[in-house]
Amino acid sequence: MSQDALVVFTPSGRRGRFPVGTSVLQAARSLGVDIDSVCGGRALCGRCQVVLSEGEFAKHGVHSCASNLSERGENERAWEKTHGALGEGRRLSCSTEVLGDVVIDVPADSQVHRQIVRKRAEVRDIELDPSVRLYYVEVQEPDMHVPSSDLRRLKEALDFEWRLTDLHADVRVMQHLQAALRKGGWKVTVAVLDGERITAVWPGLREKIYGMAVDVGSTTIAAHLCDLQTGEVVASAGKMNPQIRFGEDLMSRVSYVMMNPGGDAEMTREVRGALNALAAELAAEAGIEIIEILEATFVGNPIMHHLLFGINPIELGGAPFALATDEAVTGLWATEIDLHIHPNARIYALPCIAGHVGADTAAAILSETPYLTDAMTLIVDVGTNAEIVLGNRERLLAASSPTGPAFEGAQISCGQRAAPGAIERVRIDPATLEPRFKVIGCELWSNEAGFAEATVATGVTGVCGSGIVEIMAELYLAGIIDQDGVVDGELAARSPRIQANGRTFSYVLHESEARTLQITQNDVRAIQLAKAALYAGIRLLMDKLRVERIERISLAGAFGSHIDVKYAMILGLIPDCPLEHVASVGNAAGTGARIALLNRARREEIETVVRRVDKVETAVEPSFQQYFVDAMAIPHKCDPFPNLRMVVELPEAKVGERSGAAGRSRRTRRGRAQGEGAPT
Repeated sequence: MSQDALVVFTPSGRRGRFPVGTSVLQAARSLGVDIDSVCGGRALCGRCQVVLSEGEFAKHGVHSCASNLSERGENERAWEKTHGALGEGRRLSCSTEVLGDVVIDVPADSQVHRQIVRKRAEVRDIELDPSVRLYYVEVQEPDMHVPSSDLRRLKEALDFEWRLTDLHADVRVMQHLQAALRKGGWKVTVAVLDGERITAVWPGLREKIYGMAVDVGSTTIAAHLCDLQTGEVVASAGKMNPQIRFGEDLMSRVSYVMMNPGGDAEMTREVRGALNALAAELAAEAGIEIIEILEATFVGNPIMHHLLFGINPIELGGAPFALATDEAVTGLWATEIDLHIHPNARIYALPCIAGHVGADTAAAILSETPYLTDAMTLIVDVGTNAEIVLGNRERLLAASSPTGPAFEGAQISCGQRAAPGAIERVRIDPATLEPRFKVIGCELWSNEAGFAEATVATGVTGVCGSGIVEIMAELYLAGIIDQDGVVDGELAARSPRIQANGRTFSYVLHESEARTLQITQNDVRAIQLAKAALYAGIRLLMDKLRVERIERISLAGAFGSHIDVKYAMILGLIPDCPLEHVASVGNAAGTGARIALLNRARREEIETVVRRVDKVETAVEPSFQQYFVDAMAIPHKCDPFPNLRMVVELPEAKVGERSGAAGRSRRTRRGRAQGEGAPT
């Protein structure tokens, strides 16, 4: 009878024969089976857990039973004393020997390249393959008769135990190496970057290291702290970009640099200070030391990107809007950008695409992967400048469109940023013209009992971006504004909500002792201008690709993550598309930064993809102006929106219809969105 036992691993299906007494972990490694282990098989980390599958497996020709594995030994019992009982049927593969034919299942949480499912349902999984990995080794002590440096003996241990060869280490590692070796009794945990470079050494066994994924927006900086061993987001934080005091929009900040020598360095210091505050906040929230953060990835628009890395953005302030670099930023020490995490931590920034299309757009492309699908896909990140990407696996186009800050609440008389007390949802009764709304921080609608009491602390303070989109669409559906965006003054006879405002009219949304919130004719115009600029940019890209139909739309960014996609289409913010194929995908730029942090192969992927993205400069396209004029109408002057009309009854446009200050005409037909699901 052969002394070799057949071992089959699932779900990989890999199999092989091994001498009786071989550890399950050793068998797995020889077959290239994906099993995690930081401690190198010493039963210290517990990451290599497996489950015996018992029974007859005709497919494999195996009868697998418990007696074909060694009994629980001292190593497993010692681990359980420290960490608690192993799960039912689980064994430590490093401490379990093969005695006969077995089928071994490797659970997802024991795999090195485990799939990490992001919390938002509409996005994909992230395969875990970080640039920085941990390895536990025992190093030979120095010997008078065998002269060898501590670093050389460390490298020899990593080669012997982990087959890591030709490793490099810089002086920052050597400065702390000897103390770590002696404090750990010659047992240390080593962080290795890309399988090539030692970046940190700690005494004893260390099981966790962390990385930061950061989206440096012109208004907000958002950061996520991730466990590089599991992919888990352990803390998230955000703060206003302190550069706002130099200008709300990007061009204002470039102008500040132009007019104030040293202004770029001043803004660089501000954003780096904010990043350090965020890093400290993340570490405190996760309950870790800040030096446990070994890597950080960054995305941002071109001006934020340049200022973060100390590059003067002045060339981005005028044509031809030349980038200093369109390559990924790699290999920087954190200290090179004054980031106070682990001093030997490395920095990676995704590549910018063009002067007005930055690394944040590259990150959104990485998150939404239009380059992997046949469907004609549109990605829109609405901000002060809207970034637009259109295409599929055959070709991708990108553009930026100057929407201005209207959708963020600026330029709107009652607009504000999203905060408790801001109106975020609006419905208007087409018969009475009475509104009802919801505010951030309260689940009740304004016409429900208890709303006034529930909002005492916050009040009703203004209208944020999602509320602005909804009220404009609702004003149109209720016939208060016509297709050209003109407030119908004749409706003042029907409702006190319609009030004269100079030579035009306005709609009163909410009145209180503190403040009256109303939508003026100028507010409507500001939104029309913003949405027309965005829509015109999208139409240009559709022209370039010679397509008339978009099959999938992703609305990205903080604004895109909160708006109702139906109302965005009613307003004409985005083109017609089946509503079930339109999704708010949240901060896709931040998600892309996290993907790049957790999977090094995806960095190379996006670096390759962005090189074939064609940039369209909307300002020099002769058809942009006509597209812009047509898109001023709600939802559009020419485009019929057949998919939208299947779910919403839109008011019929009338030839030559105008309803000006004197209210010379009025709309007689009004439509309502169907299936709102809100209380009446």
